[in-house]
Amino acid sequence: MPGFSQLVIATHNQGKIVEYRDLLKDLPVELLSLGDVGIETDVEETGASFEENAWLKADNYSRLSGLLTLSDDSGLEVEALGREPGIYTARYGGERCTTFHERVLLLLDNLATVSWERRIARFKCVIALAGPRGRIGSVVGSVAGMIEYQPAGTQGFGFDPVFFLPSFERTMAQLSLAEKNAISHRSDALGRARGLLTRVIQTSDAN
Repeated sequence: MPGFSQLVIATHNQGKIVEYRDLLKDLPVELLSLGDVGIETDVEETGASFEENAWLKADNYSRLSGLLTLSDDSGLEVEALGREPGIYTARYGGERCTTFHERVLLLLDNLATVSWERRIARFKCVIALAGPRGRIGSVVGSVAGMIEYQPAGTQGFGFDPVFFLPSFERTMAQLSLAEKNAISHRSDALGRARGLLTRVIQTSDAN
């Protein structure tokens, strides 16, 4: 029997969709966004970890779409802030911050007195894969860096403009899409998930 020909990327974030389409362009599957399958619902991320939130979205969106669904929960962990913002990355600052620019400024303000050597951070990504018959598997990826003193760069999204990569001597937002996708936390997680994805797409195991 044939495997899956479509894969839903469980996000409304167009920046993520662009990255996933580039990262998975070699797989024999049609990538669909939630909008492509008519899903406007936002699954509430009530989990206490990246993994719990990734599974909440994968389970629910797979059930709603009836299709193989890949979900990720990712965020920024800053050591000097007790690994904040963590699972609250997209909601950092609560009602005080309505845009990521405001969240970036809040992060910089919270780190204003922290010395460079203590501004260690990492982006973490958990990917969960679910099919119509249930959960298939999950993986974890990450990339380490530092938090810059000022935003730099216009590529990427979220906290990319202040996430400095010592090996590139640039922020994530100063990298091209190809450069970012070679080293990002999402790329790292997908690299770990690629074998699982390939098997599931090409076989009927999860149907």
